[in-house]
Amino acid sequence: MISSLIPCVVHRIEAADPYPWDYDETVRRNVREQDDDARPAIKGRLPSLDGYDTVLLGSPIWNVRAPMIMTTFCEQLDFRGRTVVPFTTHAMSGLGTTARDYARSCLGATITPGLAVRGEEVADADTAIRTWLRERGLVGS
Repeated sequence: MISSLIPCVVHRIEAADPYPWDYDETVRRNVREQDDDARPAIKGRLPSLDGYDTVLLGSPIWNVRAPMIMTTFCEQLDFRGRTVVPFTTHAMSGLGTTARDYARSCLGATITPGLAVRGEEVADADTAIRTWLRERGLVGS
């Protein structure tokens, strides 16, 4: 939805070892990665942030935080002087610890207030997304 509202380049962050399709297996893996403070490897090349002042970082929230692969991603790029705009889907945790975690892993970036949308409500979130983008100065009225 966001990429249909603003001009942007979308980069999909995928794990080199894909997450399981089974929900319970994914939960177990996520808990292990969080407990181990893991940095799962990313499939493919990382994008360059050259020429970008603002980076929107989107992810689900698993067990109150973004998946650890998001920390891998953020720690490997230079966010100095950039604005990071987080958005998440969740079941019950909202943004969780996203702002704190990105402040630690996107060194030198300004972290703006994020948007959290319940997974079940994503299809109907157009108004909320437009309002949030407008408040961030990313889309006109």
